[in-house]
Amino acid sequence: MQLYDVIIIGGGPAGLTAGIYTSRARLRTLLVEDFTLSPQVTTTFQIENYPGFPEGIGGLDLIERFKKQAKEFGVEFKQARVKNVERGLTSIKEIKIETESEVYNSLSLIIASGARPKELGVKGEKEFRGKGVSYCATCDGPFFRDREVVVIGGGDSAVKEALYLTRFVRKVTLLHRRDKLRATKILQERLFSEQKIDVRWDSVAEEILGREKVEGVRIINLKTKEKSVLSCDGVFIFAGLLPNTDFARGVVELDEKGYVVVDSRMRTSVEGIFACGDCRSTILRQVITACGDGAFAAFSAQEYVEQLKLQAPSTK
Repeated sequence: MQLYDVIIIGGGPAGLTAGIYTSRARLRTLLVEDFTLSPQVTTTFQIENYPGFPEGIGGLDLIERFKKQAKEFGVEFKQARVKNVERGLTSIKEIKIETESEVYNSLSLIIASGARPKELGVKGEKEFRGKGVSYCATCDGPFFRDREVVVIGGGDSAVKEALYLTRFVRKVTLLHRRDKLRATKILQERLFSEQKIDVRWDSVAEEILGREKVEGVRIINLKTKEKSVLSCDGVFIFAGLLPNTDFARGVVELDEKGYVVVDSRMRTSVEGIFACGDCRSTILRQVITACGDGAFAAFSAQEYVEQLKLQAPSTK
């Protein structure tokens, strides 16, 4: 069985940056990406705060550039879902990564599996997914041309996607449970100056309504307790993220929300396993911080692998 120096789980900015660094350091690197879990950045229509792109760049375009560079340095790619990770002991320490179809062995592991949109958990959400309920305006916005939609959330993602939707829809109603937004000031300024957007403060969705597809949202004002129905053709949900770390449970330490706990060098609680990007416990989840994480994780993995090889018994 082939033995890799580094296996990276995840093909987002953190994982691809880590791959660029490890392969450039001449470590044999395999990157395993789950085709059912798209990196968050690929759902972003325009990234304005990534250095070097003053005019902005699409998330999918940026990822394709990362991937091209990683391949040129020699990173191997496999599309598979990781089911299990085991730490083994042989003459040198190895880590076994089990997917649905194959098993890979490596001297080190970098977890860069990212995060996925969090569900609201209200009635009608699952029933109308793909029938008006969406978690990606970039993906589904064009399907709602000249219609009315509801966006749920108050952070950067919700505001960015609400603004993006104005390219297509007739009206956007932003539903937020508080009386002020969490989004950055510049995004708030754009939101409040956009005539197509109406904000409903202190309000949450109780139920998504419809027959064959979404036809409205039943909402409640948390202060007045007044209930009402918003007619709409689509509901875009941006209620936070959940880390893609199910395979890591019982392997490395996770926090109460399921994010991987790491130190300043991206080392987890298990020797030889590192983590970076949106799957780790951090206060800021941006493309640029994910890239920085990936570089740190790669450097730490490189040091670990090189030290491990020095300690390995000679075969001569």
